[in-house]
Amino acid sequence: MKNKPENILVCVAWPYVNGEPHLGHIAGNNLPADIFARYHRMVGNNVLMVSGSDQHGTPVTIRAKEENTTPREISEKYHNIWSETFKDLDFSFDLYTKTGTENHKEVVQKLFNLLNEKGYLQEKVSKQPYSEESEMFLSDRYIEGDCPHCPSRTKGDQCDNCGKDFEPIDLKNLISTIDNSKVTFKETNHIYLKLPEFQEDLNKWIKSKSYWKPAVKNQSLGFLSKGLIDRAITRDIDWGVEVPIKNYEKKRIYVWFEAVIGYLSASIEWAESDKNISNNKDIWKEWWQNPESKHFYFQGKDNIPFHTIILPAILMGSGEYNLPYDVVANEYLNFSGKQFSKSKNWAVWVSDFLKEYDSEALRYYLTSIMPESSDSDFTWDSFFESNNNELVATFGNLVNRIQSLIKNNFDNVVPNFEKIDDKDNEMISEIKRSYESTGNFLEKRQFRNSLKEIMNLAKLGNRYIDQKEPWASIKSDKQIAANTLWVGANLISNLGVLISPFLPKTSLKISSMFNFGNVIPEWKYREAKSGIKINNISPLFKKIEIEK
Repeated sequence: MKNKPENILVCVAWPYVNGEPHLGHIAGNNLPADIFARYHRMVGNNVLMVSGSDQHGTPVTIRAKEENTTPREISEKYHNIWSETFKDLDFSFDLYTKTGTENHKEVVQKLFNLLNEKGYLQEKVSKQPYSEESEMFLSDRYIEGDCPHCPSRTKGDQCDNCGKDFEPIDLKNLISTIDNSKVTFKETNHIYLKLPEFQEDLNKWIKSKSYWKPAVKNQSLGFLSKGLIDRAITRDIDWGVEVPIKNYEKKRIYVWFEAVIGYLSASIEWAESDKNISNNKDIWKEWWQNPESKHFYFQGKDNIPFHTIILPAILMGSGEYNLPYDVVANEYLNFSGKQFSKSKNWAVWVSDFLKEYDSEALRYYLTSIMPESSDSDFTWDSFFESNNNELVATFGNLVNRIQSLIKNNFDNVVPNFEKIDDKDNEMISEIKRSYESTGNFLEKRQFRNSLKEIMNLAKLGNRYIDQKEPWASIKSDKQIAANTLWVGANLISNLGVLISPFLPKTSLKISSMFNFGNVIPEWKYREAKSGIKINNISPLFKKIEIEK
């Protein structure tokens, strides 16, 4: 436990709620964020973990049109589905909210007005894509054309293939995705954020981040190297947050300006809700205005510029709030070699998965293949192997065999130990060492390595039991067997602590085994004292029978 708790803000990318979540959404940013938040709570830090549904993105309006309903109905429907999915996966959000709240609107408009008062916003006339046939301006995914940077068709202002940004006017062979008509360009007034004014400060700030992932830092500096341009933060649409100035009643604030402000609005909403047990409605300032606080933003790699350029510029311009400490962006999780895609219906949907398999098995497997530095691949064969060979045969088997040996030879009571030998001491030392090694990886946001440390400890534990053979020593020297199983009990107890950020249900089952109570353990060695009555627990994991 830390002498002085840190304020840790864990911000998770806000998903477009135009469909159900798939495994790519979970592995990319939600699961690593939850592991990180859980760990920091265990070490005693003050953690606030927030996210919410982005209800105002163009994908929502497109889905509403496809289903012949309203954007509000679509966004509420899928917001509820995402919320339930996160509960099913045991994500520990302090608040999962949505951009459609009155609170979010007020915070966004307040920040808009603040930036305007400080001279960071300006009105410009520009040419924007327009459909003569539908008599409307076309934003984001309402246009499709040839990418100016690579030979692919794409939508909006960022290429789905190469990831590069562009202005819609740069696209070739443009068509409207609404009516397939040819796109023209028409003049319209919009409010722009003066990004070039932040170029120098952003450059210095990003270069100072020695601990960022190289991909995050390099992409951000590459974005800056092209030279920042003023960016429109309003759109000719009728769905979203209203623009709080005259003559803009028929326009809305651009989703990528207001969505990144959601982390702030969610923090304020949490502080004002009954979820905040402190009753201090200004406590959100401890994370946002205390300079010693640290902000961690968990994203996919396609969202990097919005969190290293756009959001920091907004926060710099306000002069009131802390900048990100780290932007933890993962690569993509693929499905059998191809990228997960809601729009192309190439995905494993979480709801379908959980109908057949356990959430803990999913959390374990996705952590083990998490795309931290390169794209990774989900396959059914590797999932089955992960569950059967690692969770069941290594971790679960260790717990079961030690529990059974204590039950059969010591009446379900942790035995007394006397004069433990070198192998016993080595095992206890390895258990204690694992807290430091696993914790170091978690501090560095290296979740795959941290999970490997825990599984290596479980493997070492199995080897220790095999070498000590308590089923044999019980016949010749009961005390030696008692020593072994006392070590074994402590091994199980501490594996239950170490695995808690990753597999919270499994951790609580192990805690109940030793009557430690239904609480999240602290990140420290937890002794299973001699004389503790052990409660029998069912096998932690179920083997998946594979049809041949």
